[in-house]
Amino acid sequence: MPQSITLKDVDQHHFVKAFSAFLKKTGKMKCPDWVDLVKTAKFKELSPNDPDWFYVRCAALVRHIYIRSPVGVGAVSKIFGGRKSNGVRPSHWCAGNNGVARRALQALEQLKLIEKCDGGRRLTVQGRRDLDRIAAQVYVKTKKAKALALAAAGGIVVPTDAE
Repeated sequence: MPQSITLKDVDQHHFVKAFSAFLKKTGKMKCPDWVDLVKTAKFKELSPNDPDWFYVRCAALVRHIYIRSPVGVGAVSKIFGGRKSNGVRPSHWCAGNNGVARRALQALEQLKLIEKCDGGRRLTVQGRRDLDRIAAQVYVKTKKAKALALAAAGGIVVPTDAE
């Protein structure tokens, strides 16, 4: 019986990048109109440089919900909080933007990836299936990349699907 690949088996950076690309490519997620204007927290000086930051935030959020649920708006703003620089005075921790957290959760709810429950939001069966499917694709892709890099370093030819 083949071993199934889950979200916990892949690198989080590769997964978030792949899942945010999936969210953008499907076109089902509706981003708010203000995504190019808003800061993600009060301790930030500028808005994000990446025009697709909302997709990345949603991908990171749904990964966090997979690992640790239920999660509410307050917990999400705490997750994406950080250190506020006060110049020469000591820095202090600040929470992230609640509006961004709420809209990200609502966008994921509209895609039927998460649902409301007591104490916050948790993953749906469809959401877990989609995340595991994308994680399996990322696992295969990174495994091929590692094999090709190893072959290039050692001079060994590794057959790929293209050959």
